[in-house]
This record gives sequence, structure tokens and C-alpha cells, in this order.
Amino acid sequence: MGNTVITIQTTINVPVDIVWKLWSEPQHIVCWNAASDDWHTTKAENDLREGGRFSSRMEAKDGSMGFDFWGVYDRIKLHRHIDSTLADNRKVKTTFSAIDNQTDIIESFEAEGTNPVDLQRNGWQAILDNFKKYAEAYHPLPLV
Repeated sequence: MGNTVITIQTTINVPVDIVWKLWSEPQHIVCWNAASDDWHTTKAENDLREGGRFSSRMEAKDGSMGFDFWGVYDRIKLHRHIDSTLADNRKVKTTFSAIDNQTDIIESFEAEGTNPVDLQRNGWQAILDNFKKYAEAYHPLPLV
């Protein structure tokens, strides 16, 4: 199952430099990093450099459960891509493509063997959709 790669994507109506900032700064990560309204990220740390570590603590808002999510950055190209390895050695590749004032994000990750692929895809997509909502509210484009 570890060789199954899941890909999710979205287009955000925000320029790539702002998207990159909101994606990578801990004070923003805690605002969007949840798959549903009954979960939240209580803390995030991010050392965005090759060999740097990222981590976040995700918890159910009712306090019933939580987990730590972390990994290490393998390759980074500013405003273009982030490749990382999660704590369980799964690989994640995230690409950012600037198109005028929009940013396409494509994220591919190796599935873990515990949960069904559809559940993993839906969860990661929900987090990405939450990021899109946060980014577009944070930096709305002017109406033309």
C-alpha cells in the first residue's frame, strides 16, 4: 500500500508569493490546517529549508483525540515546489504553479497502509480546500 500515490489539487485566486507565505508560516498554518470544523491545529513549527523539520499538532476540538504530524524537507525551490519525507518515511511532493494572480497547487503523497485510499485522499483534499478558503479570505483579489 505504501507505493500507492494519491494526488490532490486546487487553484487558488491568490498570487504565488502570498500562497507560499500562508502555506509555510506557522501563525498561518494553525488557521487552516484541518480537514473539518471539529478539528484544529493547536501548534505548528516550520523550518523551511532543505533538511529542516516541520511539525504540527492536530486535535479534535472536543479533546477526545489528537496526533502529531511531522517530517523533514528534502528539496525546496522558492515559490515552485516542496518535497518532504514524513515521519513514517512516506514521500510528499507539493508543486506551486503561478498563473497570473492565481496559484495551482498539486500535492502527491504516498498512501499509508492503515486507512482506505479514498479516506486519505478526501482528508488531504479537505485540508487543501480549507487552505484555499483561508488564502482567498486572507488576500482577496480586487474585482476588475
